[in-house]
Amino acid sequence: MSENGEEAGENRPVPRLNERILSSLSKRSVAAHPWHDLEIGPEAPQIFNCVVEITKGSKVKYELDKKTGLIKVDRVLYSSVVYPHNYGFIPRTLCEDNDPIDVLVLMQEPVLPGCFLRARAIGLMPMIDGTIENLHLIASLRSDASLKTNEHKEVAVNDFLPASVALDAIQYSMDLYAEYILHTLRR
Repeated sequence: MSENGEEAGENRPVPRLNERILSSLSKRSVAAHPWHDLEIGPEAPQIFNCVVEITKGSKVKYELDKKTGLIKVDRVLYSSVVYPHNYGFIPRTLCEDNDPIDVLVLMQEPVLPGCFLRARAIGLMPMIDGTIENLHLIASLRSDASLKTNEHKEVAVNDFLPASVALDAIQYSMDLYAEYILHTLRR
């Protein structure tokens, strides 16, 4: 029997499977790449799409496999530490660490890894990873009902920077990503 369920030996041609639109960076991929193919959204940087890599409450650290676009298991946390909120990245952005900008999405419920949602920036937590600056955006789910309670409040905690700086960081990472894509496609 063939892949499509037809008996072998029949004279009918076996139809080829339709391929999806390929990722712009990998002709071998048949699935959409969440970093490159998912739009950041028409209202960015104010409201943006983000892809969840790690679920709120998880002890498993997942991360984007940049080559395949799949979410892979990085490691299991062997302690009482869990991720306090959904954690992921903003598509079509690039930071100095050569990864998309990280985002911690404050919301009531866990979301499955690989899902995308609409969020808005409420702050920015710059961190140093070795010698490289790594920006962690703090965001809230755009449609979260509890957001109305805290709307119009200023966010300023120690090294957290205000939302206006987060918007600049998102815009900068969008521009950096555009330069990266143009440079990559020229090769």
